[in-house]
Amino acid sequence: MVLEFTEDGIYCPAGRFHIDPWRPVDRALVTHGHADHAYPGHRHYLSSAGAAPVIRHRLGDIDIEGMPYDETRDINGVRVSFHPAGHVPGSAQIRVEHGGEVWVVSGDYKTTADALSEPWAPVRCHAFITECTFGLPIFDWRNDAELSAEINGWWQTNCAEGRFSMLGAYSLGKAQRVMTMVDPSIGPILTHGAVENTNEVLRAQGIALPQTIRITPDLDLKAHVGALVVAPPGALAQPWARRFGQASQGIASGWMALRGVRRRRAADRGFVVSDHADWKGLNAAVKETGASRIFTTHGYTAAFRQWLEEEGYDAQIVETEYGDDLLEAEEAPA
Repeated sequence: MVLEFTEDGIYCPAGRFHIDPWRPVDRALVTHGHADHAYPGHRHYLSSAGAAPVIRHRLGDIDIEGMPYDETRDINGVRVSFHPAGHVPGSAQIRVEHGGEVWVVSGDYKTTADALSEPWAPVRCHAFITECTFGLPIFDWRNDAELSAEINGWWQTNCAEGRFSMLGAYSLGKAQRVMTMVDPSIGPILTHGAVENTNEVLRAQGIALPQTIRITPDLDLKAHVGALVVAPPGALAQPWARRFGQASQGIASGWMALRGVRRRRAADRGFVVSDHADWKGLNAAVKETGASRIFTTHGYTAAFRQWLEEEGYDAQIVETEYGDDLLEAEEAPA
């Protein structure tokens, strides 16, 4: 096998490197900057050029190198390359070729284009290691134009009634994607420190985002009543959020497609916005790779594996320590 599944993570024995390992290793190839894929403690990191700045921002003084998409590197006789995954800026699928066999590790990915991330590109391979966070037919995403109208309508109503609109979204990727979808003419956009720190990293890379205002202890909120407040989901339940009074709270996540999840999060509104592939996207991705062997990781692995087997694929489940679309480790108060 070109890649093996070990207690440290996905491993290439010929190349002597790991992909998105969750325990400290000598050489880690990393698909993107979310905390469940970019772990601290590795001796050397290799990522796409677009992912490296935010990984460095999150992990501090690390030895990291960024590679352009589609460029090939030889590592101990194994050819590796990074290809757009469409998940967040800089996110990548990792192609690994050895002995005439090609394997691709998807990382997290989304097959529909948005206004923020580099569009997903299919990579032909013999074996495909795919996430299936939303691997059930009930997950069927709406287009960004419809989502934009829904979020803007909610914000507009709250603004007219003199309330803040607090929207919970990942500080990397989801928050910025939502910002590209809203209408800044409705009012100002205020950001939690974790979100604004990421904004600064992405802006420094040339990624265009609307104007935002960092929320600090001395910010005069009375001068910004009716603003959209973008924060990590966990911050909405913390004392930090009380300063906004009787605000309307919404959460942007694929899990909002399940009513029970929204009730448990105590949100007024749930917006079904995901940076992962839905059921149709997962199936399209598998088909476009041309792979006959599929390994399903994190999500509805059993259901998706069963479906793939019925479709004629050699499908297996791989246990990993990757996370989901709602919670993130960096949800500390600002």
